[in-house]
Amino acid sequence: MKLGMCIVNYNDYKTTKRLIDNIINYKCLDKIVVVDNKSTDNSLINLKKLESKKIKIIASNKNGGYSYALNIGCKYLIEEFKELTIIVSNSDIIIDSENDLIELAKIVSDNRVVVAPTIIEGNNLNRGWKIPKPTDDILQNIFYFHRYFKKKIMYPDNYYHKKLSKVEVVSGSFFLINSKHLENINYFDDKVFLYYEENILGVKTKKAGKSMVVVNDIDVVHDHSVTIDKSLKAIKKYDILKQSQYYFEKYYNKANWLQLLLLKITTFITRIVLLFYYLIR
Repeated sequence: MKLGMCIVNYNDYKTTKRLIDNIINYKCLDKIVVVDNKSTDNSLINLKKLESKKIKIIASNKNGGYSYALNIGCKYLIEEFKELTIIVSNSDIIIDSENDLIELAKIVSDNRVVVAPTIIEGNNLNRGWKIPKPTDDILQNIFYFHRYFKKKIMYPDNYYHKKLSKVEVVSGSFFLINSKHLENINYFDDKVFLYYEENILGVKTKKAGKSMVVVNDIDVVHDHSVTIDKSLKAIKKYDILKQSQYYFEKYYNKANWLQLLLLKITTFITRIVLLFYYLIR
């Protein structure tokens, strides 16, 4: 089975190049596709210099969001190889060894269609979560208490004591997916610009009767830097997150009118609190 990799870049050439330098000599990778999501800096110009027989750089016609860019890259890989295992990766991922990718790819099968390693994020381990119910998302919208309610959809640490753990959702920052499964579920839903694409993939995979698994003894590092966002930028990110949340609950969880109303109310109240917080900070 062929193995391809799809990376999305947006105004972050240096980080994307670091990942490419990390994996370029991995013989297990048949193709590396980088989709530049309409960067506003010189990312595309610099990325084009890296293009080779093994590396394909694709310029998106617009910044349609993470899922939109992933679909461009994955469709390119499927068109070239027909059937393959696709690695979906953020640009800020660090992989220890080629053997880790080989082992992860071996686990992808007709049923285990989505496979992820343990993802190290600072002092935390990201190993998946349960698909949130409408009530879960409503409670997570409550300012200050959201961290407590978020724990309700997480699996306990002892759930990961075996080599493989079946989960309902894996992190979108790094995972492997069977190309046939991706085609069968009609790819990633590009109606969400950012966030909640993992939950949507989880619902689609569950409805298809397929499994997602986390490999507990293989890990990658998600090296996203912690920065202090400007107020407007932070609020904009919040708005995008909540738009995706509402879309997910309405179209995938089939939330009723009262649940959708409560989502809007809790989102609005927390947005006011955040605006006040950023103004006085």
